[in-house]
Amino acid sequence: MREIVRRHLGKVVAGTAIAVAGTAVMVGITLPGTAGANESGGSSGDGTQAAQQSGRGTGAARPGVVERAPAEGGKGTGRDPLTGDEIQRVEKIAVNRQLLNTGEDVDGSRGPQRLSVDLADPEADELDDPNAPRRADVTFYDYKNDTLVTKTVNLDTGKVEQTGTQHGVQPPLSRAENAEAAKLLIADPLGAGLKADYKDATGKELTSPDQLLLNGAVYRATPGARPAVLDKCGEHRCVRLFPKVKNGPWIDARSLIVDLSARKVAKLDRG
Repeated sequence: MREIVRRHLGKVVAGTAIAVAGTAVMVGITLPGTAGANESGGSSGDGTQAAQQSGRGTGAARPGVVERAPAEGGKGTGRDPLTGDEIQRVEKIAVNRQLLNTGEDVDGSRGPQRLSVDLADPEADELDDPNAPRRADVTFYDYKNDTLVTKTVNLDTGKVEQTGTQHGVQPPLSRAENAEAAKLLIADPLGAGLKADYKDATGKELTSPDQLLLNGAVYRATPGARPAVLDKCGEHRCVRLFPKVKNGPWIDARSLIVDLSARKVAKLDRG
């Protein structure tokens, strides 16, 4: 067992589970084992925004021009999981030009942050219908105004059937969001302990999130939580990271909170 490094802000932790304490209300924290330490976020993989990238560099649409619907590609049937082609198709359908141009992702780029794409439940009157249409729920987080956007796309018709927006709702974090939180932490003076512990464990400098296996949990402030800079966590999208050295120990960074909406790092006061 590795010796715990006690002199730094983020202590190296040899175990695979960390008890969470303090003033935060945590949402669904289960610290995974080593094998799954790099898996987090939506059911359709990392936070890469295919929908966002598809619109970049294309310029404004000409008046009256309707873009051709994406090719259908491989299709599932019934309650089969969504295929890769279906996921790509519904992402493109869900992000209309307005959302693409006005939305903002976790690193400030154009377009909302894609969180997940999941097979939608059938309507109540379709439960026993073997030919019920397949639908997908596509979820985005718009960092421009801290809004959760969910769109339901009918895979048969290629149309958005329903759009919902919510504030103060914080679903699980995507890989891209965990990586951006780690990037902000590494660059911040409060990340000095994390970097020191990484060097103790590996003998190397920590300069990039790619050097870590990352899991994160949404952090919500509670009344009286300190410091006050974290009061908006819950309205803002805030992260408590559980970083792990690749092929090495976990590093305890529980006292550090990254506000992705404000792009700031704060340390929880103890006591």
